[in-house]
Order: sequence, then structure tokens, then C-alpha cells
Amino acid sequence: MIKSEIFNRYTEYAEKTRTEFAGYDDVRDSGFVIPGCVKAFRDIRYGNDEKNNLLDIYCPADICLQNKTIVSVHGGAYVYGDKERYRFYCADLAARGFTVVNFSYRLAPETAYPGALEDVNSVFRFIEKHGREYFIDAEKLFIVGDSAGAQIASQYAAMITNSSYGGLFGLELPEIRIRGCGFNCGMYDMKRIMSGEHSEMFDVYIQGREEEFREQLDVMSSITPDYPPSFIMTAYYDFLRDEAPQLADRLSELGVKNICKLYGTAEQNYMAHVFHLNIVLDEAIRCNDEECRFFDEILSIDKF
Repeated sequence: MIKSEIFNRYTEYAEKTRTEFAGYDDVRDSGFVIPGCVKAFRDIRYGNDEKNNLLDIYCPADICLQNKTIVSVHGGAYVYGDKERYRFYCADLAARGFTVVNFSYRLAPETAYPGALEDVNSVFRFIEKHGREYFIDAEKLFIVGDSAGAQIASQYAAMITNSSYGGLFGLELPEIRIRGCGFNCGMYDMKRIMSGEHSEMFDVYIQGREEEFREQLDVMSSITPDYPPSFIMTAYYDFLRDEAPQLADRLSELGVKNICKLYGTAEQNYMAHVFHLNIVLDEAIRCNDEECRFFDEILSIDKF
């Protein structure tokens, strides 16, 4: 049981982060609209939590068959964000020809690790059971995430592709295949970051249970050659910029197909963390185009 004064500290951190991030997002998203070429299925329940276990599905308006699908895991330092904050980004991906699953998950500190992973698993189990009802081709699934969402997505991909590692979580994993991953401005080595400059964020998420989850938190060692092909990107002024090449190097060591890209230059001070969510930015358009193109190339090469 967490002492009340410690939980109060976690709550203060979360409230401050939520206020700060919401201010940035309100400015960024002002004037954005869902394009007319996209239709949406809204507020679909995928888990037991009535407030947080909801998802939206965006797809091309003219779709009539099961479609290649992206599952988006939002960022927000584990304490912030929901599907409403990502609706424009996910609709923008759908305009590129994908069905896109955009969901909220339970946040820290109210829900500690591994609650977010449990919710991601519930989303994929929902897709396994109900995907065809929403134009989802379960044979053509991709996962994307940014910032903390990229960490969650990268860990879930390890769970799905490494049965020994996945078995540590005691979850009923779906019998699905993730064909490819998109990791945007993320962090990946949980063991290293927990002792680094961003340790407060992980403390709010893990809440002092590092030893209890020691094997689960060793994500990088749990990646195998069966890991999905991955598009990994960062930006010149991304505060997590050094994370991307470390994951790319690990995948390359194992022979896993990957692309690692740095967007922006020293002269572009706006090219910072999660720039790709500013969907009208030229560099964001290029990045999101290239990531979706990477997914299409996987499907064209890997037919099975």
C-alpha cells in the first residue's frame, strides 16, 4: 500500500503535467477538423472501466471491406491524454487509407503499472473478437505510439512476439500478429530511464514496485528476432532524441527490419517532441506519410 503522502506527491505531479500538456494541445489543435473523407465509430466500450475503456474507430468513408489497421497508443507521460486528444491525428492517418483504432486507457497515478498494458491487451482482444464489424482486417494490424505511448506499444509488441516474456503478465493474450510498429519520439529502455533524469515520471507509473516487476521491466532484453518491423523516429529538439537509435541498434543486432529517422535541423526549433501530432506541419505530413508508406511496404513484401 502506498503511503498517502507519497500518493499525494504523485497526484500533484499528475495534475501539474495534465494542466501543462493540455495548454500545449489546445493551442496545437485549434482549428483542426475531422476530414470529410473519414467516418467514425465513437465511444465503443472495450473493457470494464466505463470512463476510460472507450475507443473510437476511424476509417475511409468509402470503405466496404476489411482494411489494414493501425492501433494508436497515445502519449502523455503515463498521466495525461485520451482518445479525444488524438482524434485529429488518428483521423488524419485514416485519410491515408487505414482504419485507425484510437482509445483511452487508465492513467497513473490512479492506475499504476501495468494497467495501461492491460488496457492495450483488452483493445487487441476486442479487435480479435469484433474487428470485422468495424472494417478491421486482423491479418493487417499495426501499432503506433508516441512518447510514453511508444514505450507502452514497444513493450506490448515484445509481449506478443516473445511467449516467455508475455507469460510474465498473466494476461490472456490474443492470437494476433502485429505486422509492424511505428515508434514516435519514444522511450524504450525502462530499466535505464528509471534511474535517469526522467525517473519521476516512471516513479508515478511504477510506484516503487521495481523489484516486483523486475523481469517485466527488462523490455530490451525481451526483444527477439520475431519482433515486428519498426519505423522509429525522433526530432532534432526532441528531449528523448537519444532513445531512437538505441532501439534501432537493438533491432538491427537481432536482424529485425527497422528504419530510424531524425526529422528537423538545428535551425528548426519547432521540431521538438511529438511534432508529428501537429498534422498541418510540413514535416509532420512527411513523417506520417513515410510511416504509413513503411507499413504498406511491409504488406507488399510480407504476404503471409
